Amino acid sequence: MVSLGAVAVNQVGEEYEIGARFYVEIRPTSERVDLGAMAVNGLDIDDLRANGLDMADALERLTQWANEQTLEGTIPVFVGHNAPFDWSFVNYAYASCAMPNPFGYKALDTKALAMGVLGVHWLDANKELLEVELGLPQPVADQVHRADYDAWYQALILVGLLKRMPAIAGR
Repeated sequence: MVSLGAVAVNQVGEEYEIGARFYVEIRPTSERVDLGAMAVNGLDIDDLRANGLDMADALERLTQWANEQTLEGTIPVFVGHNAPFDWSFVNYAYASCAMPNPFGYKALDTKALAMGVLGVHWLDANKELLEVELGLPQPVADQVHRADYDAWYQALILVGLLKRMPAIAGR
């Protein structure tokens, strides 16, 4: 993992708001480089080696940010589009640095949420379908797969799905 992005989503009354953003670039922990992954994220490996944060420092910053965004009496929730994939990298990073994961062992997957809210098959709950179904902006091609942009776009997906959920009694 060489970059990490997050965006807060808050419920204010009956509305959902996209809040503070978090982004760090991380110094690689291995000499091995997956050139395919680097081509997708658009980051420069030499720049990351020279200027990226140490993994533990990056995770400390994420923990502090998550704590600052979390309302008293609640816990932070890790949300992602195919959350098991993203959560596994973040959780492994925390474990490898012997640090507690502020999100715990639970994650909310917007692909699975889309299945229930929109009545689509998991394989069809992709960002292209959600863009249309939820009226989201078209992704900016050169920003897709950048951790900061992806986190923001996934926050849009979450808010769009939450707005489409039927009211739950006693919420």
